[in-house]
Amino acid sequence: MMGGGDVERLIQLLSRLPGLGPRSARRAALTLLRAPQTRLIPLAQAMEQAAHSVRTCSVCGTLDSSDPCSICADPSRDHSLICVVETVGDLWALERSRLHPGTYQVLGGVLSALSGIGPEDLNTASLLARVSSGEVREVILALGATVEGASTAHWLQEKLAAHDVAITRVGHGVPIGGALDVLDDGTLAAALSARRPAQ
Repeated sequence: MMGGGDVERLIQLLSRLPGLGPRSARRAALTLLRAPQTRLIPLAQAMEQAAHSVRTCSVCGTLDSSDPCSICADPSRDHSLICVVETVGDLWALERSRLHPGTYQVLGGVLSALSGIGPEDLNTASLLARVSSGEVREVILALGATVEGASTAHWLQEKLAAHDVAITRVGHGVPIGGALDVLDDGTLAAALSARRPAQ
């Protein structure tokens, strides 16, 4: 045991984060502990604040400290254009590109028989309510180019077909088997620019 039980617990918790294995967690813990006043304490305070204030937006399903979120509440956004994504990470990736002027819908997953995720497990009720309001002109299906993403897009397309709304899918640039939150800005820009009608 290095540094006692508190240090080990910190390393253990850090190692549970994506991209941090035991070695990376040890390095991160050491960096934090070497400057507790400027690194560790502010991080702990920010994490505690986020744990109490961040919630799921009741409109789109993203994470924010306000409900509705800052994107849904922004009057300069095009609320007639909704981009449907699988995760909050995908939304953040698209926002980083600064190319989508509309709002979003975070599904919270994709249909997957193997994982036991069915239509009732996806955040689609608010999407259907928004489309039913008659104020939406286009829904962009920006789901990963996986079998599950494609089947979810097809299912959503059928659900939205009864409404007078254009349904498009992101086009070139998203590789087969790729996830949106790991793509570079240029690839995301190409995917958004080359969107096409869903088939």
